[in-house]
Order: sequence, then C-alpha cells, then structure tokens
Amino acid sequence: MAPENTIAAFQRAIADGADGIEFDVRLSRDQVPVVIHDASLQRTGLRTGLVEDLTAAELRLIDVGSWFSLDRKMGGPAYSGERIPTLADVLDLFRASDALLYLEMKCQRGAATRLAAAVVDAIGERSIAEWVIIACFDLSVLGEIRRRNPRLRTAALFEPRLRQPVSLLQQRNLVKLAKTWRVDEIALHHTIARRRVIENAKRDDLDVVVWTVDTPEWISRARRLGIRALITNDPTAMLTCRDQL
Repeated sequence: MAPENTIAAFQRAIADGADGIEFDVRLSRDQVPVVIHDASLQRTGLRTGLVEDLTAAELRLIDVGSWFSLDRKMGGPAYSGERIPTLADVLDLFRASDALLYLEMKCQRGAATRLAAAVVDAIGERSIAEWVIIACFDLSVLGEIRRRNPRLRTAALFEPRLRQPVSLLQQRNLVKLAKTWRVDEIALHHTIARRRVIENAKRDDLDVVVWTVDTPEWISRARRLGIRALITNDPTAMLTCRDQL
C-alpha cells in the first residue's frame, strides 16, 4: 500500500494488477485542478492550511507521503517526498494506458463550475475521455460535465446519511435521481449496496460501482450481482482472491 492520491499509489496499484484507479480532484488558489482528498492539509500534509488557499506550485512543495509511514509505524518515512500531483500529472501518467480513471470532483463552495470546466479541459487536451469516469456527490455538477462534454461518462456518488440504514423507498429514489441527471453509473458506498438497488439500477441501464471494499467476499458478490467495479484500498488482496476464483 502507498499514501492516497499520490503518483506512488497509482503506480503501485497498476503494478499490482489493478484495472484502474480512483482519485480526488479540487482546485488550488490559482484554479489548477490538483489531486488530494481533504480540503485541509492537516491529515496528509502534516501542516495547517487549506488547499484552496495555496497555488499549485506551493502545493507541490508539500510532502504528502511521510504521514503514511508514520501512521502505520513502518519504522521510517518510506514515502517521504511524495508531492501533491496536479490532474495533468495523473492524466499524463495514464495517457498511453487503458486503465480506468475514476475521478471524484471535490467542489469547494462556489467553485463547482470552474472545477468542471478545468476538468473537462484537462481531459480534452489529452484525448483520454474514453477511460475517465467523473464522479461527484453533487449531481448538478455532473450535469455541468455532461453539458460541456456529453462524451464523458459520469457516476452519481451515494453514501448513507448519518450512518442510518437506507429504506426501500430511498433505494428507489437513488436510481430515480441518477436517471434524472442522465448519469451513466451509480457509485454506492458498500453499506447501501443492496441487491434491490443494484437490480433497479441495472434495470434502468445504469452500471453499478461499489466503494470502498477491502474484504474478498465482495468479489463473488460483485460477479453474482453484475457490479461493474469495486473500489478498494487493498488491490493486492482483492486481486489475489479474484485470481483464485
């Protein structure tokens, strides 16, 4: 394993045999899409401050690898020196690859349209659209992506709210909502990936992705239910199970 949203992690995943990667994108102060999950730099950058308050050049100077080794008590900063990549860095890394790229848009307040434009432009400049799936919890942002480039695949992200079970009515509404925004896929948190909602989605021609699953039991379940992809923190273990099956 390697620190999230870094070039080292992406290279490791592909080297281990993963079919693709998932990563998060938000805007820097100078409106450059950069790859990092949190709005704050505290957890992975081990420093105070927000991503949106620094330029892409300033963000590139921040070490987002050392926290990983320290957090796991691995005896040393094996990944120290890993930097925050830009979206361009990641797309260029996979430009000649057939790996699937699940790009989750993290939209700061008031910046959704600018982020959508920057993401669409970056993808368009590299002729890599067929390998990218853009995901977001804010489905209106996916509508903006479709408006700018109808060729790009989009995925509606859903998770349980306040860790409460999702009712049957809510399950039906997830699919209905996704169809309203004309997305191609729904990406479900594993706690709400029930058979019924998956079947309803497939009945409406929506592919289903489940995140984040690290237990091998999901391999056979995914095959049985026709789930398109599983997003995991541990591709090595999941791939070993897949190959054994």
